[in-house]
Amino acid sequence: MNASSLTLTKKKHSCVRLERNGQSLVIDPGGFSEEDATVGAEVILVTHEHPDHFSEARIRAAMEAGPAVHLWTLRSVAEQLSPAFPGRVHTVGHGDTFSAAGFDVQVHGELHAVIHPDIPRITNIGFLVDGSVFHPGDALTVPDRPVDTLMLPVMAPWNKISEVIDYVREVKPRRAIDIHDALLTDLARPIYDAQIGSLGGADHRRMTPGDAARL
Repeated sequence: MNASSLTLTKKKHSCVRLERNGQSLVIDPGGFSEEDATVGAEVILVTHEHPDHFSEARIRAAMEAGPAVHLWTLRSVAEQLSPAFPGRVHTVGHGDTFSAAGFDVQVHGELHAVIHPDIPRITNIGFLVDGSVFHPGDALTVPDRPVDTLMLPVMAPWNKISEVIDYVREVKPRRAIDIHDALLTDLARPIYDAQIGSLGGADHRRMTPGDAARL
């Protein structure tokens, strides 16, 4: 793990950007996130194939513009991009570890959360960056090691607030920062803030897209 501090920038919905020593890593630049979310990043990580997490057009544009940009993701996404970018698209799964642009990454999780029993579950992986920041994608995966900062999916067709609160309690991070929040209305946000903050047992934060924090 690199001892230098990370800077986290919240992007729209489930997209986040991590930076250290002039290097940048972006997780889940999907169709709900900014069109320029990947600009300047050396590393792109994608948790699963749903379009709010994975925009093929935006990632293709980023990799065409930056020949040093590499993508790490699961097979269903990698198969769509690897023919166009040989050697730059890397398939990973639960238990894998890798280093990219100075970041150390561990992969946790295998399946998307259940949306409805009639909807087949797809694969989904989460990324633990530098043993510190965990982004679970669309699942409530609990890593087998401590997490300092949990990126917390707060509003989705597959979850409810009691599950979100229990997830924070189970992971036991030092802080939880909201993601997967594009569907959460301004009217509901104070309710979520109060309940997760008072019941989750961790420092709970909500960041506006574009906000940055030193971790």
